[in-house]
Amino acid sequence: MFGVSVGIMDGAGGAAAGDFSSIATVTAGVGATVLSFTSIPSTYTHLQIRLSGGNVAGQNYTMTFNSDTGSNYATHRLSSSGTAVSAGSATSATSINIAGNAGILPSSPSIIDILDYTSTNKNKTIRAISGWDNNTFGYMDYNSGLWFATPTAITRIDLSQAWATGSTASLYGIKG
Repeated sequence: MFGVSVGIMDGAGGAAAGDFSSIATVTAGVGATVLSFTSIPSTYTHLQIRLSGGNVAGQNYTMTFNSDTGSNYATHRLSSSGTAVSAGSATSATSINIAGNAGILPSSPSIIDILDYTSTNKNKTIRAISGWDNNTFGYMDYNSGLWFATPTAITRIDLSQAWATGSTASLYGIKG
C-alpha cells in the first residue's frame, strides 16, 4: 500500500526504482526528541523520507526545515480509522504536523515526499502518508504541508517528537 507515494510521484516527473539514492539514515536513541538530516546535498529534484517507528507520547510528530521555527508553515490532514474519518488544518504554524500513532508502535510507517526542495523560486510543499494498527482497527493519515518562508533550498530537516528507541528515518534523493 505504501507504494502509493511513489505512484503519486509519477505525476511530478516520474521516478523509476534506479532514480532513488540513499542519502542518510538516522536512528533514535534513548530519550531522543529530534531526528535530523543536515547538510542535505542539492543534487536531486525531490526528497523522500521513509520513517519506521513510533513515539512515546502517542501524538503526531512535526517537521521543520533549515531550523526555521517561525510561524511559516501550514498543514492539512485527513485521517481515517476503523470507525470514523476526520480532517484538520493549521495556518501560521511553527512546524508541519505529520501523523503519529496511538502509542508506542515501533512499526508505524510514514512516507514523506518533499517536492522541489532546491528551488529558490517557490515555497516548499510536502505530502505524507502514514498508517498503523492498534490491534483493534487500523489508522491511515494523509497530510500535506507548506513552508512559506522566503523561498530557499532545504539543507536541514528536523522531525520532532519523543521518539521510541530504535525508530528510524531514511532520507532519499529522487532524480528528476
